[in-house]
Amino acid sequence: MDKPWFKNYESNVKREIDITEFSSLADLFEKSITKFSSKPAFYNMGKNITYEELGILSKKFSSYLQNELELKKGDRVAIMMPNLLQYPVALFGILQAGMIVVNVNPLYTARELEHQLKDSGAKAIIILENSAHILEKVIKNTDVKHVIVTKIGDMLSPLKSLIVNFVVKHVKKMVPNWTIPNAIMFKDLINIADEKKFKKEDISRDDIAFLQYTGGTTGVSKGAILTHSNIIANFLQAREWIKNLINEGEEIIITALPLYHIFSLTANCMIFSSIGALNVLITNPRDIPNFVKELKKFKFTAITGVNTLFNALLNNEDFKNLDFSKLKVALGGGMAVQKAVAEKWKEVTKTPLIEAYGLTETSPAACINPMNLKEYNGYVGLPIPSTDIVIKDDNENNLEPGKEGELCVKGPQVMKGYWNKIEETEKVFTKDGYFKTGDIAYMTEDGFFKIVDRKKDMILVSGFNVYPNEVEDVIALHPKVLECAVVGIPDEKSGEIVKAFIVKKDESLTEEEIISFCKENLTAYKVPKKVEFRKELPKTNVGKILRRELK
Repeated sequence: MDKPWFKNYESNVKREIDITEFSSLADLFEKSITKFSSKPAFYNMGKNITYEELGILSKKFSSYLQNELELKKGDRVAIMMPNLLQYPVALFGILQAGMIVVNVNPLYTARELEHQLKDSGAKAIIILENSAHILEKVIKNTDVKHVIVTKIGDMLSPLKSLIVNFVVKHVKKMVPNWTIPNAIMFKDLINIADEKKFKKEDISRDDIAFLQYTGGTTGVSKGAILTHSNIIANFLQAREWIKNLINEGEEIIITALPLYHIFSLTANCMIFSSIGALNVLITNPRDIPNFVKELKKFKFTAITGVNTLFNALLNNEDFKNLDFSKLKVALGGGMAVQKAVAEKWKEVTKTPLIEAYGLTETSPAACINPMNLKEYNGYVGLPIPSTDIVIKDDNENNLEPGKEGELCVKGPQVMKGYWNKIEETEKVFTKDGYFKTGDIAYMTEDGFFKIVDRKKDMILVSGFNVYPNEVEDVIALHPKVLECAVVGIPDEKSGEIVKAFIVKKDESLTEEEIISFCKENLTAYKVPKKVEFRKELPKTNVGKILRRELK
């Protein structure tokens, strides 16, 4: 690492943030509405709403919760929908009423939904009609008393709304039949609610803002308790990090990751709303051709995503012809950014793909690479302001630079604990108050952090540690590979062996080619002994590959 360059970057960033800038997320929202009232705040499917319009609509939502449903400060309200204009309306409506947002993945099964609603004790839910049949199966087993149902086109122009909702239900058959007595339609709510009856709540930074459930990829999902203070801290930390690249009231950020995911929620919704940016909401980012058509409409300045999303875009020919002249910030998180993807992104867009690192429990950012980074460096960056990161061994001793151990984080963005899970909370904090991430990492002499892999995903081959990320990075460099994942499978001789799952970019690719390529780039025990080709790999809702399912 080039120390003078590193120190020069560090000197431009404040070491500490001032958490008192905002008294709550409601305060942040109110200031944005006032300051940027006439500017577009969110866009989706051809429709813009301004900050002023969002302010009115969200207060209508707050007023309805308070006056019609008689919900109180601290009550939990679930949101279960993809990126639609209704999302920020509900989100800020709940927050400014002093209630707690419970973000729910709309792809959840009945079992997963029931667990989250029961665990959180949610009293109300706003849900996309496409998922209402799932809720119908489990609602009797939960504390939910009020159901608000919205349709995909509800916030579009009257004619387009009618057409979209008709096509979704009757042509595409995307809405299974459902029956939930006394369900309230979102459109009716907006028509009858009176924003003037909204009662401003006394909300402190220590109040809970979100029960943000972890992905549940390793078992039952847990609700991370994130306060107004946690989220304010994290968006101030990240905003400080990118301040030299952004201008108030001028930015356009592409929001393809769902707002119910902590990365998009904080990075896109909170940070960019605080500077009067336009959030372009992508409802279905897996539909790459239509996603690219939406991108053509904007000279966007920022985009966030996961490695698989960036990779999918880069494999679309129309994407390569977009206008990237205004693009300043491309931020990758949620999973490791692969070198092959980062290098191709830079080649196509002329903008570096900057890797960041965080977790649901850290609201989410803990490390971000310097924004003036020119090339992929393989690291997840430096600790952001007011954040202390150490590497610890299994006995919680701090390790020196270069030594691998568990990455542990302390800072104002770290959650208060897991909802109703005291023992689980105690397990993830060290005696000196650091959050144990479960990630194996090391720190360089210059303070950069390198994630080696998830502790639980490590493969043990004849006593040697093999980290899937490293093997996947090598396989991804092969020109005939589209996507890949690596897991350990049982083996009588060595305990475990490495197995690779691959989606081909070129049908001529063979198992022998992959193994030969890996032998050139990896030591023998890291080379996959088995290769399985698949049409697609199992992924989470945000595109993170599920190694657990491949096992």
